[in-house]
Amino acid sequence: MDFTKFTLNCSILYGSLPVRDALSRATAAGFVDVEFWWPFTAAAPDDDEVTAFLQAVADSRVRLKGMNLFAGNMAGGDRGVLSWPGREAELQSSVTVARRVADATGCAIFNALYGRRQPTVTPAEQDDLALANLAEAATSLSEVGGTVVLEAISGVPDYPLKAADDVARVLDAGSEVLPANVGLLLDVYHLSVNEDDVERAIATHAARISHVQLADAPGRALPGTGTLPFAKWLDQLAATGYSAGIALEFSSQADDPFAVNERESQ
Repeated sequence: MDFTKFTLNCSILYGSLPVRDALSRATAAGFVDVEFWWPFTAAAPDDDEVTAFLQAVADSRVRLKGMNLFAGNMAGGDRGVLSWPGREAELQSSVTVARRVADATGCAIFNALYGRRQPTVTPAEQDDLALANLAEAATSLSEVGGTVVLEAISGVPDYPLKAADDVARVLDAGSEVLPANVGLLLDVYHLSVNEDDVERAIATHAARISHVQLADAPGRALPGTGTLPFAKWLDQLAATGYSAGIALEFSSQADDPFAVNERESQ
C-alpha cells in the first residue's frame, strides 16, 4: 500500500516532537498532506505561537488538510469540550484560531470532539449545548471553507458517541439548526474496537461521511499490521463516490514505521 497518498496525522505519531520536527519526519517519509490534533498549548494561544505553527507548515511545503478544535487536556483524559458546560469560550477561541489557520493554509476539515459526560448536568443538557456550539462553530468556519466533523471514539466509557449511528443521531437532532458543513468522521479503528459494523456504517451513512481515518487493530497501529480489512472498506467508500480525505491516524514505537512495514511486507 502506498501510504503517502494518504494524509498523515502528525500529532499521534510524532506528538512528542516539536511541530517542525514532526513535519520533517512526515516529509522525509514522503507525505505531502498532513493533519494535527489541536497543535497549541491553550485554547487561546498567543499570536506568536500561531504564527510559528503557520510558518512551520509553510516552510515544510506540506498541505494542512485537517486539524482538531480545542479538546481540553487530552493527556489528562479530556475528549472534547463541545458538550461541556462552562467551556464555551474556550471552544470559540479555538474556532477563531481555526479560521486564521484556514485562511493561511486552506485547511478545510476541523474535528470537534464531543466531550465526556459531566456528572453535574444531565445528558440532555449536554446534548443541547453540543448542538448549539456545533452550529455556531460550523457557521463560523463555513465562512472560510471549513467543514466540522464529529467522530465516535473508543476507550472512554463516558464518551457518548461510540458508533456511527450515535454521530448520525446528533446530526439528525440538529437538522434544523446545523449548517450543511457538518459531517461524520469515519474512524474505522474506533468503530472496530467498539464492535460497530464498519461496512454497514459506510453503506448507511455514506452521504454524511466528510473525512476518514485509518489505524489497524489491535494496537492502533499502521494499516497492514493488524486484522482490519482496509482494502474492502476503501473499495466500498470509493464505490459510494467518496473522494474526500483519508488520513492515517496511528501510533508506533518504531522510529520509522513505514520502513519497518516495508521490510515486513517483502
